[in-house]
Amino acid sequence: MNIILSNSSGEPIYAQIVSQIRQLILQGELAAGDPLPSIRQLAKDLQISVITTKRAYEELEREGLVNSLVGKGSFVSGMNQQYIREQRYRLLEEKMKEVMEESRLLGIGFAEMVDIFRTLKEEQE
Repeated sequence: MNIILSNSSGEPIYAQIVSQIRQLILQGELAAGDPLPSIRQLAKDLQISVITTKRAYEELEREGLVNSLVGKGSFVSGMNQQYIREQRYRLLEEKMKEVMEESRLLGIGFAEMVDIFRTLKEEQE
C-alpha cells in the first residue's frame, strides 16, 4: 500500500490517509478481508505519529470500510458492499463528467463520444 502525504496540502495528515485508503478500497485495489498495516507500522512507514494513524483508522472504521480486531489488526470490511458500490458508481460519474468536459473543449459531439467508447470497449473484448 503506497500512501503519499503532502505537508503543503491544506488537508490534515489523517484525512490524507483516510482518503487514500478509501480510494484504494473503492477502486478495488484493496478487497474485503485484506489486512491493513498495523497502526504502528503505518506510522513508522510514513514517519508520523501513531495517534495520527489511529485517528485515520478510526475514521475508516466509522465509515464502515475497515474492521479492527483487538490483537489481530485492521482489515477491509466486507459488510458494506452497497456503500462501496455506490461510492464506486459516484467515482465513475465524476470520471465521465471529466471526459464530457474534455470532449466539449475538443469540440467532440455526443455521437462521436459514443463511437470512441464503443471502439474502446471492442478493443478490450
